[in-house]
Amino acid sequence: MNSRCTVIVPLFTIILLTGCATTDVNNDSRGAQLGNKPEREDWFMDQALGMFIHWSVDSQLGSVISHSMVGASEDYLESFENELPKSFYPKKFEPDKWARIAKLAGMKYVVFTTKHHSGFCMFKTKTTDFNIMNTPHGKDITRQIVQAFHRHRIRVGFYFSPDDFWLLHKQGKDVSRRRTEALPTNNAKLMAHNKSQIRELLTNYGPIDMLFLDGTPDELKKLAWQIQPDILITRGEMETPEQKMPDEPMPGPWEACFTLGTQWQFKPTNEDYKSGTKLIEMLIEIRAKGGNFLLNVGPTPDGEIPFEQTRRMRELALWLFINRESIYNIRPWHVI
Repeated sequence: MNSRCTVIVPLFTIILLTGCATTDVNNDSRGAQLGNKPEREDWFMDQALGMFIHWSVDSQLGSVISHSMVGASEDYLESFENELPKSFYPKKFEPDKWARIAKLAGMKYVVFTTKHHSGFCMFKTKTTDFNIMNTPHGKDITRQIVQAFHRHRIRVGFYFSPDDFWLLHKQGKDVSRRRTEALPTNNAKLMAHNKSQIRELLTNYGPIDMLFLDGTPDELKKLAWQIQPDILITRGEMETPEQKMPDEPMPGPWEACFTLGTQWQFKPTNEDYKSGTKLIEMLIEIRAKGGNFLLNVGPTPDGEIPFEQTRRMRELALWLFINRESIYNIRPWHVI
């Protein structure tokens, strides 16, 4: 175990840092006692930097992931659900390359979008035909990513959206994240659909370290803890600010989620990427305030992480190669 160290990091003010497979149980009384384990939260706070991966079938369009379905016409929804899977063929996908650049850049964990709001599953599932197995790729991408990152000793987390536009469309409901019937708590079929998928994800891929629930989390996080008691729920149980960071240190574990550019998923043109210097400054500030930095990449539909993104990760790699003791195994103290 690494010893703690004391580091002084200059920001707008000076902040002193100190630091030196299971079975599903449907038991409500037991579930009420479940939660993130303190030792797992403590472990998480030492990880510092993670890779977020937003990738789905609509990366082919270069669009904002999933949200183009909201308010769309019936023709558009039918094309999205029936045509995009037929042309999704990431022939250059080599997850080992993704894991290697993540490890070089100092990323201790990865969080992959197993299902975003569209409802398209990047994993093998019995719950819907709208999944990766019914594409020309025909392989379980989630399994490929889990295996590759584990080979490089990088911890694995799953992003999962309880919102599911495909199911809402099949139910004849308006595609939305805000309408009452779009929430799993008000839509029994949607809740059952989500629970079946969570069971698949947490029983078919071995131990999973983290679960990022981007929507109504309560029943799903309880189920996750019942299946894998050591799993850490991030969004849905702790603060996970998106594209922003707090003004001051926050207590307990928290995670700041940022894009490399302006969009979560691959944007083929007119993208404005953060500089390597900016990313280093953000990492320093987030760690000084006690958080983890979850930095997003958006692979191309061919399956590669764009060069513009990997070159910035290499800038992080160089800085961390020299300054890693100021980032890992530290805790915030107070503002002087």
